[in-house]
Amino acid sequence: MHWFGTISENSGRSFSAVGSGVLLAAAFPGISAWYTAWGALVLLFFAVREAGPGRALGLGFLAGFAHYLMLLYWLVPTMRVYGGLPLIAAAPAFLLLAGYLALYPAVFAWFLVCCCRRPVVFAVMAPLCWVALEYIRSVVLSGFPWGLLGYSQYARTQLIQIADIFGVYGISGLVVAANSAVFLLLLSCLGKGWQGRKVGRTQAAGLLLCVVGLFVAALFYGNLRLYAVDRRLADAEKVDVALVQANIEQMQKWDAAFRRQSLEKHFRLSQAAENPEPELIVWPETAVPFYFQYRREATEKLLARAGQTGAALLVGAPSVEREGKKTTYYNSAYLISPEGEVRGRYDKVHLVPFGEYVPFRKWLFFIDTLVVQVGDFESGSKGNVISRPPADIGMLICYEAIFPELSAAMTKSGAAFLVNITNDAWFGNTGAPRQHFSMAVLRAVENRRSLVRAANTGISGFIDPAGRIRETTPLFEEAVKSRSIALIEEYKSFYTRYTDVFAFGCLIATAGVLMLYGIISGFQVQRRREQENPPRGGAGGSF
Repeated sequence: MHWFGTISENSGRSFSAVGSGVLLAAAFPGISAWYTAWGALVLLFFAVREAGPGRALGLGFLAGFAHYLMLLYWLVPTMRVYGGLPLIAAAPAFLLLAGYLALYPAVFAWFLVCCCRRPVVFAVMAPLCWVALEYIRSVVLSGFPWGLLGYSQYARTQLIQIADIFGVYGISGLVVAANSAVFLLLLSCLGKGWQGRKVGRTQAAGLLLCVVGLFVAALFYGNLRLYAVDRRLADAEKVDVALVQANIEQMQKWDAAFRRQSLEKHFRLSQAAENPEPELIVWPETAVPFYFQYRREATEKLLARAGQTGAALLVGAPSVEREGKKTTYYNSAYLISPEGEVRGRYDKVHLVPFGEYVPFRKWLFFIDTLVVQVGDFESGSKGNVISRPPADIGMLICYEAIFPELSAAMTKSGAAFLVNITNDAWFGNTGAPRQHFSMAVLRAVENRRSLVRAANTGISGFIDPAGRIRETTPLFEEAVKSRSIALIEEYKSFYTRYTDVFAFGCLIATAGVLMLYGIISGFQVQRRREQENPPRGGAGGSF
C-alpha cells in the first residue's frame, strides 16, 4: 500500500498547486476576489515544502499554468474572431503562451526549494525572487507584464500609494511577503517543517509581525500621500477634457462602407460633450480609419470638421511614410487644434507582437498580423510627449499602459497628464478590458499624474493622481464623459525619477543568492567526490 500512499500524496500536492493558481487568477478583474491574492501562494508553498528541486519545478509550473489559463482565456476568442485563426491553431498558440508564462512560477518554486532552505531565508527571499521574476517577464522577449500580482490590489487605494516609490512591483512584493509569513506561521502551529527544518513559533510570529509592520507602514504612508495629493490637486491648474467612446464593432472598423458613419458618430458624440465644455476631446485608438495626412482629401475634411468642435481634438489614426520604395507604418495619435491644424503627433513605441508586427518575420513568414490592412508597424521614440498649451501630454496607445517605464519616461520628459487611447473591441465581453483598465490605475499613482482613458468599446474613464477612479463607462455602449483634470508639471515622484530601481535591486539580490547557492553546491560536490575517491599514497607508502 506504500505506492498508493505515494500516489495520494503526489495528487494532493498537485491539487494544492492547481488551487494556488486558481486563487491567484481569481484575485484579478473578471472575478475580482482581490483578497485571495493574500493567501493563494500558501497552497503552493505547502505543495513544495518537502519536494526536491525537480518536483518543485513541476509543481510551480502546474500552479502557473492553471493561473494563466484562467487569467488569459480571452486570447482564444480574440485569435479566432479577429485573428482569423481556427480553433485548432488558436488553442495551441494560447497553451504555448500559458506554458511560457508558467515557467516563471516554476523557477520561483525551484529557487525557494534549492536556495532558501532556512525559514528566515525563505521569508526574506520569497518576495524578492517573485519581484525579480516579474521584472524579467516585463522585459524578456519584448516583455509581457500583463497581470503582475500587484495589479490585483488596484482598487485598494490606501495600499497602492507605495507605487510612487516602488512601482507595482512593491505591491507584488508585499503580497508575497504576507503569503510567506502566513505559511511559516501555519507550519509552526502544525508542527511541520520547511525542507526538513522545523519552524519555531517565536520565529514565525516574529516574521509575521515584521510583515504586519510593513503592511501598516504602507497604509500609513498611503494616508499621508492621499492627503498630500489632495492638497496638490486643490492648487493645481485644471483643464476640461472630454472622452468619446463610440462603440464601433471591430469587424466594421476597417470596412470602407462604414468609415464615414464611424467618423460621423465620433463627431456627433464630441458635439454632445458638455458640463464642463471641454478644451480637449479625446478619441480612441485608430478612431480615424484611414492614413491620416497621407490621404489628403479625407484628412482635409476631418480637419475642417474638427475645427467646428471648438476644442482641441486628440485622435488615434494609422500613419504612413514613404521614402523611395520603402513604406513605413505607424500606430499614431494626432493633436488637432481648435483651428483645425495638426499641432503634434505621437507614434506608438511598444508594439504588440503578432498584433502589430510579427517577430522573427524571416522564419514566421506564414503568420500575418491582426491588423491585416497594413504591414508590420514601426516603433516611435520612447519618452516623446505631445506639446500643447497649457501642458504637455504623455500618450499611451493601447497596451503601452501596462509598461510602467513608458509612463515614467513621458512624465520625466514633462508630461503634465497621461492619456491612454485603446481599442479593446478585440477582447469582447471578457475579463480583459477590466484587467487592462486596472493596470492604468497604477500608472497614475506611480507618476502622480491624472490619466484619461478613451476606449472604443470601453472601459473609458478618468483616474486622478492618487489612483482613484473618478468616472467610467460601461462596456459596449456609446458614451461621452467630461471632467476637469489636474495638471501637475514640476513634481516628479521617486518612481518617475528612479524607475524600477526596487525591481532591479530584487533581481540583483536574487542573482546573488543563486550564485552563492551554485558556489556552495560546487564545494559540496567536490567534497563528496573526495570522500568517495580518497587520494592514494605515493610509492613510499603512508604512515
